[in-house]
Amino acid sequence: MIKALLNTLNDLTSPEFRSALWRSIGLSIALFAALWFGIEFLISTLTLFPYPWLTTALQLTTGLGLFAAFFFLMAPVTALFAGLFQDKISAKVEARHYAKDAPGRPVAMIAGLTMGLKFAALALGVNLVMFPLVFFAGFGAVLFVLANAYLISREYFEMAASRFMHPKNAAELRQRNFWKVFIAGLPAGLLAVVPFLNFATPIFATSYFLHFFKQVQKSSV
Repeated sequence: MIKALLNTLNDLTSPEFRSALWRSIGLSIALFAALWFGIEFLISTLTLFPYPWLTTALQLTTGLGLFAAFFFLMAPVTALFAGLFQDKISAKVEARHYAKDAPGRPVAMIAGLTMGLKFAALALGVNLVMFPLVFFAGFGAVLFVLANAYLISREYFEMAASRFMHPKNAAELRQRNFWKVFIAGLPAGLLAVVPFLNFATPIFATSYFLHFFKQVQKSSV
């Protein structure tokens, strides 16, 4: 886990990964900005309050709500962006660190999109349940991080493993190493709830869990 984390940090600071990192950040910002302005526009055009100050108050309240939701929606958003970057980032990681190993095969676009959508739905459901607990200081925040660690580790480990084996076998490998994978997901789960740093989650998790998969694969031989 420590070796995978150090390798990933080294990857993220290298020039060849920088463009993908900035694209990931840009897409995340664009998505939330579009959501923000879209909802604000709907409120301003559809609300028929007789008092302008009431409409302004509603817009401010909605804006603050969206800002709070920004943190809790990062896991589902991460899932949607994963398919966009997974193959390209994984290929870079393999070329840089595992050139002597057999290369992984790209996950088919339909399969990758299906995996991403399923995970996004699961992450959204879990985070909806967990979000109220965040307001219980300390305890709720810890549970929120643990939930995201589980979700991200599950998704990204299986995506990395699916480059080298059938998705069903990838899921079985994760289940056999459940606690290892879950604990390995803690850094990614923490990153996903840190403001602004969470923009890097898709790139970080893709690189990190490919390194971690390689370690698990070697230990299973």
